[in-house]
Amino acid sequence: MNAVAQVDVGASWYAARATGAFERPQLTFDLDVDVCVIGAGLAGLTVAREVARRGWSVAVLEARRVAWNASGRNCGFVLPGFGADVRGMVERVGIDRARELWKLSEAGVEYVRTTIRDTEMPGVDPVSGWLDVSKVDSGDEMLAIASLLGQEFGAAIEGWPTEQVRAALKSESYFHAIHYPRAFSIDPLAYTRGLAHAALAAGAVIFEETPAIAIDPSGVRKRIATPKARVRAAHIVLAGNTHIGPLVPGLAETVLPVTGYVAVTAPLGARLRAVIPYPGAVSDSRFANHHYRIVGDDRLMWAGGAGLWPRSPRAVAKRFQAAIARTYPQLGAVEFEHAWSGTMGFALHRMPQVGEVVPGLWLASAFGAHGLNTSAVAGELIAGAITENDDRWRLFLPYELVWSGGRLGRFVRQVGSWSRGLHEDWLASVARRREAVRRAEADQTGGVVAQPIRMAEPPPVEAGRGDAQPPATVQVAEVESLLRRAANNERTRGIPTLARTGDAPKRGTQDS
Repeated sequence: MNAVAQVDVGASWYAARATGAFERPQLTFDLDVDVCVIGAGLAGLTVAREVARRGWSVAVLEARRVAWNASGRNCGFVLPGFGADVRGMVERVGIDRARELWKLSEAGVEYVRTTIRDTEMPGVDPVSGWLDVSKVDSGDEMLAIASLLGQEFGAAIEGWPTEQVRAALKSESYFHAIHYPRAFSIDPLAYTRGLAHAALAAGAVIFEETPAIAIDPSGVRKRIATPKARVRAAHIVLAGNTHIGPLVPGLAETVLPVTGYVAVTAPLGARLRAVIPYPGAVSDSRFANHHYRIVGDDRLMWAGGAGLWPRSPRAVAKRFQAAIARTYPQLGAVEFEHAWSGTMGFALHRMPQVGEVVPGLWLASAFGAHGLNTSAVAGELIAGAITENDDRWRLFLPYELVWSGGRLGRFVRQVGSWSRGLHEDWLASVARRREAVRRAEADQTGGVVAQPIRMAEPPPVEAGRGDAQPPATVQVAEVESLLRRAANNERTRGIPTLARTGDAPKRGTQDS
């Protein structure tokens, strides 16, 4: 049988197992509130809940359904940190600010954990732990990252040697890892719907099938037009992911719409736990491939294949099948029952977009590659800024709104992603071959094994080792630099910046 012949393409495993449905009415009457949130995903619902808990009136406008896209269709990882490399963060903003940002990310993890516990959300099913594993024997590099996180940031992490990793994941593809015991994974659809219920309980109102078709952010009371009604508010929060293009084109041009894919196997029985004893989530790549975890006791959820041009989930599921066979050949052939996609927003600097664009107009966007914690961070920061003048959102100001380069930018980033992925695969194959050579030498010398090479990049390959030459990597850094420099001239194209000065409009102020 073709392993993906019977796959349910498009419908997520989360939706298939969900009990009940979340439905809210359309907005059909004019409304006046303190805050209007556009987008009922994770960030928008967090803003709404926190604003309402502080006693302010808030309305959420959702063009389709709550959690219909990325918020309810991702692999459910709740992790500390951001998509940007932590060492790059230190170089860009300095150790003190990078440490504060890291602490915010940890607070986001705890926000999700606490919200699940305090609201007694059904069906979320949190499972502790995340392993960030290496497919290259780069012990020095892993040690450097672990030292930075543990010593400078005070992060709760554990460095795992190869033997410990392979005891938890029965795969010879893996070497060292960093373990995050306080990270966890959840059902994101159940969590987002639970968050919507929590926002309603706090006093927010939510309207589905109610797209915002125009906004006027000028003046003290901003105006939002929908197909059947208008909303007036002192603050507007744009939390619509990559789907805000028709509403605010300038802002939409600062994110790349990246489509990711997730698939879930049919039940695999006891053999799955025998091969993957580790109960938590796993990531084995720096470039969004692959992430996986056990769900439903004996099914394997596998995610990755992200790209800037959508493909068929069925075709991506076939690639997942090959990846699983390479990583865990002991599992034998696996069949998928569900495969789906979701579109995320990525900023070129791989950090979230959080802040005030103009007085009273707020942005919460670009949460791709971060985990669910960053949407919680953004929601809390923006709610606090609006209601309490909390200015911690300014920690994100060094990560400005940068033009993503249009179609050229998409092409450059896609080619760069393919190139880096090929290079990573090559490094992994070299590492496995070298390990095989060391084992063969050990057999010939009575068990004396040469010490493994521990470098971030392998040294030149010796002749006769049988290692193929690395694939040619496309140099995209210079092109990306040109795109960033072009962004400095994008004011004429309407690319805004996050506000750096000025007071936010106060609650209840009337038009002047």
